[in-house]
Amino acid sequence: MRRFELDPRLKRDTVRIARLGLCDLRLMNDSRWPWTILVPQRNDLVEFHEMTPLDQTMLTFEMGLVAAALKRETGAHKINIATLGNAVPMFHLHVVARDEGDPNWPGPVWGFGTALPYEEGRAEAMAQRLAHAVMDA
Repeated sequence: MRRFELDPRLKRDTVRIARLGLCDLRLMNDSRWPWTILVPQRNDLVEFHEMTPLDQTMLTFEMGLVAAALKRETGAHKINIATLGNAVPMFHLHVVARDEGDPNWPGPVWGFGTALPYEEGRAEAMAQRLAHAVMDA
């Protein structure tokens, strides 16, 4: 079995938060929203329905952990969960904390404006904070 290889675009645009049972949990490097991405560690996976039933169950469980932790840590008004995969075909699931009045509320975060990278050290600090919140759930 070949080692899991993260899509280069996901690697470039994100910071690792933690490795969960199935997924590599990552923070999008866009400080406008607390935005996480769950990437099942399965090569050549494009669609949810291509996953085994066990992996689908694990993804749903990990998604719930991340969503609850993100809500607790940010106090967000709403947690958005979606899979798009149009620009990056490797299957990944977005979990985004949203608040009324944030950039583009109530519209989607995808394709809106230009990403505002975290200031130096802040992405790592946020990733560490979220890792603790998810692991302590």
